[in-house]
Amino acid sequence: MKSAGRLTRRNFLATTAALAAGPLILKSHAAEGVSANDRINVAYIGVGRRAQQLMDLPKEGRIVAYSDVFMARLEEMKAKNPEARIYQDYREMLASPDIDAVVIATPDHWHALHTIHACEAGKDVYVEKPLSLTVHEGRAMVDAARKHGRIVQTGSQQRSMPNSRMGCELIRNGRIGKVSLIHGANYPSPWDCDLPEQPVPEGLNWDMWCGQTEPRGYHLDLYLPRAENRKYPDGRPYGWISYTPYSGGEMTGWGAHGLDLIQWALGEQFSGPAEVWAEQEGESDPVLFFGQPLDASQKWPEGKALTCPVHFRYASGVEIILDGKGPGGGGVFEGESGRILVDRERYVCEPIAEDPRLTAPIDNPLDGERADDGGYVHLYRSDNHMQNWFDCIRTRKLPIGDVEVGHRAATMCHLGNIARWTKRRLQWDPGKEAFINDQDANKHLARVMRSPWTIA
Repeated sequence: MKSAGRLTRRNFLATTAALAAGPLILKSHAAEGVSANDRINVAYIGVGRRAQQLMDLPKEGRIVAYSDVFMARLEEMKAKNPEARIYQDYREMLASPDIDAVVIATPDHWHALHTIHACEAGKDVYVEKPLSLTVHEGRAMVDAARKHGRIVQTGSQQRSMPNSRMGCELIRNGRIGKVSLIHGANYPSPWDCDLPEQPVPEGLNWDMWCGQTEPRGYHLDLYLPRAENRKYPDGRPYGWISYTPYSGGEMTGWGAHGLDLIQWALGEQFSGPAEVWAEQEGESDPVLFFGQPLDASQKWPEGKALTCPVHFRYASGVEIILDGKGPGGGGVFEGESGRILVDRERYVCEPIAEDPRLTAPIDNPLDGERADDGGYVHLYRSDNHMQNWFDCIRTRKLPIGDVEVGHRAATMCHLGNIARWTKRRLQWDPGKEAFINDQDANKHLARVMRSPWTIA
C-alpha cells in the first residue's frame, strides 16, 4: 500500500494552489438563456433514499443523468425528470462529456471505485460518508483526486452546520483549557450476514450490486441500508450497513460523523492517533447511538464483541473513549476549566461562554483555518454543504469536507473496528498509515476485491 506523509499547512496550500492553477471550463450544455459558465451539470450514481435527499441542488446545478443497478428506481427518476438520461452501468454514464460532476450515494463498498473512476473521467465528486470501506481504499481515493485535479467533497454535512463548527472553534481556542479526554458514542461494529436468499427483483443487477464482494443471495433486508428499522430478536438491525462485507457497521456509519467533528475540534483532521485499543472487559454502558441500548453480551458469530469500548490516544496524550457517554454525532470534551458537548447542529459549553468571533464573517481561508491578529483561530465556515461543493467546483479551492479530511475520519473508524477484531493494543503511524510492527493488524487495512472491481 502506498504510504502518505502527514498533510501539513504547507502542502495543503500547495495542493489548493495546484487545483486553482487554471480556470474551470464547463461544457456547452447550458439551458436556454443561461450561459454555459452559469450551470453545473450533475449526475447521480445510486438513486436510493439518501441520493434523493441530495437532489435539491443549488440554483446553478442541473441534474442531467442517473445511474443505478435497479431499473425500477431509474424509471422512477425518469418519470420525475424526463429530460435526464438513465444508465444501469455507471461507467457508460461517466463517459458522457456533458457531465461536470457526480453525486455518489451508493453502499460503502462501492464508494472507492465510483469516486476513482469519476476522477479519472474528469468529474468532480460529492461522495457520501463514510468515505471508504478500508484505509487502503481511502488513500487511493485521495490519490485519484489529487492526480486528476478533482474537487471531492465528503458528505460529512455536520461540518456545514454552524453550531457544530462553533463548538469545535471554542475548543480549538482553549475555552475549556487543555482538553484531556473526549467521550463518544459506542458505535457497534458489523457482523456477518446470515439472511436467507430471496428471488432477485426483475431489473436489479444483483451481481453488480455485490461489486467487489463475494456474491451472496439477494435479500431485501440486505439490499436496504437499515432495512426500514427491522431488527433481529436481540435488537441488532438488519441492512447492509450492519454487515461486514459491505460496511464497517455503525462504527463507520455514524462514527464517521462523530469522529470527524472530534478530530476537527482537536486540530487533528489531517493526522490520527498514535494508539488504539478496545476494552475486553469493563463497566462502560454500551449503546448503539442516540442512546438506544444494545446488550453488551452480544457477539459476532466468531465471538468478537460488537460494542466493547474503544480508546484512541494521540501523541499529545489526548484520549478519546467510545464508551457511550457521548452523542452520536460528536463528543463530550473534558478540559481543565470546563466541558463542551459538540453534536449534530448543537454545542453546549459548561460553564456557559460565548464569543462574538464565533459568528463574525470571515473569508474562507485556503487551508480551512486561520488565526486573526489576536490569535483567535477561525475554522472554515460553510452553511450549506452542497453549495460549498459547487462554490469550490468554480474556484478550485478545497471544500470543507475535502477527500483527505473524509479519509482521515473514516480511518479513525476503521482503526476502531480493527482494535476490536485483534483484541490488543495497537500502535499506529498516521503518516505512513500503518500499524507499527504488527503485520496481522496491517492485513485489515485492505480487503480482497473481486475482479474486475479492484484497485491497483
